[in-house]
Amino acid sequence: MAEKKKRKIFVIDTSVLLHDHNSILNFEENDVAIPITVLEELDNFKVGNDTKNFEARECIRIIDRLAKEHTLQEWIPVGNEAKGRFRIVLNDKPRGDLNAETIFDKRSNDHKILNAAIQLQEEEKRAKVVLVTKDINLRLKAKALKVPSEDYMTGKIKETRYLYSGKSLVENVDSEVIRKLYTSGTSRKITTLGPDRMNNHFYILKNCQSSALGFFNEGKRVIERVDKVYAYGIKPKNAEQAFALHAIMNPDVSLVTISGVAGTGKTLLALAGSLEQKNRYEQIILARPIVPLSNKDIGFLPGDAEEKINPYMQPLWDNLKYIKSQFGENERKYKAIEDMQASGKIQISPLAYIRGRSLSNVIFIVDEAQNLTPHEVKTIITRAGENTKIILTGDVRQIDTPYLDEQSNGMSYVIDKLKGKDLFCHVTLEKGERSELANLANDFL
Repeated sequence: MAEKKKRKIFVIDTSVLLHDHNSILNFEENDVAIPITVLEELDNFKVGNDTKNFEARECIRIIDRLAKEHTLQEWIPVGNEAKGRFRIVLNDKPRGDLNAETIFDKRSNDHKILNAAIQLQEEEKRAKVVLVTKDINLRLKAKALKVPSEDYMTGKIKETRYLYSGKSLVENVDSEVIRKLYTSGTSRKITTLGPDRMNNHFYILKNCQSSALGFFNEGKRVIERVDKVYAYGIKPKNAEQAFALHAIMNPDVSLVTISGVAGTGKTLLALAGSLEQKNRYEQIILARPIVPLSNKDIGFLPGDAEEKINPYMQPLWDNLKYIKSQFGENERKYKAIEDMQASGKIQISPLAYIRGRSLSNVIFIVDEAQNLTPHEVKTIITRAGENTKIILTGDVRQIDTPYLDEQSNGMSYVIDKLKGKDLFCHVTLEKGERSELANLANDFL
């Protein structure tokens, strides 16, 4: 007879609940314990308009709903029989030799959470107690105290080296296919792409004599030629940039993600491509998450609300200024950009201001999207109304928030989950075009 599977109790900390307010429901048949300190921290986070404040409020509501007919010190069923239970753990001192506050010589909320996990180990001898946290250092401290610990895995993708790039190289292509792409713009010989061809995917097609850039859409069943076309004075400098601009300007694609290191042209292409389509949409909105440096809140900055956010929005203004510099002050396109700014048709906004809005007839560009959680990205995309296009740009290897990494950020999550879908298109930019100095830094520093 097979040995009975050992019961697991997952102790979850505040960082997990602020990352995903539904996390308490995502541990299948296992039990979940929440230290009382975590409830206290949720209370401190519940006021405000940042995403973490919304997450805290939603989490508190879920706990309140589940505990409606129970006290929180008993094990409470999370859902049906396939689900586990949860309870609140009080911060009594562990009775054994291990005590986080004594060993680390400091009384902090993290050490109270560790003590709650150690206490639960002493109470639940027949269960395996595991601390789940997004805080890497807290995981290390837990392991030092003989408490198994792990990251919160829901929404986490495989290693980013396997992340979908949106493009492929196909060699030894029949010359007739390439000739057809140049003469008529399309080719129906889709078997050229091989058995693993993907929907809304870009291809570099080569043979010994010639090459072409192509885009394949499963619904149309044709390979379309991709050209390096100008968009508001900006011309793609390589094949990847041509692919990105094609995706941005494709009316059949409603969600575009563009990833790449600094200097690959992500934001500039998104903005230029959007300006080129200004007659198709009523407004262009550019936004980025505000990630304060040195863990200082935006309230520390002087000035009113607009003056506080301007330093964070400056990269977007810089790109707009660069596009304007492609034209003389008396040229029509220069004046068109100025008119759009004056009338509010181009709007730059902190991402927090977008929550609750319904976005219709707009192009919505989200810069630095790698600093968003999967839940935040989902919230943004579900804001889309009729005739709305969303463009996410960022570098999944450059995360500025402490509880996200290459595998758990919202941009990687979207790329992994939506690849091959009809309304979605992705391109990874690899070649830097900002300057030779920027390329040197990316390659060797």
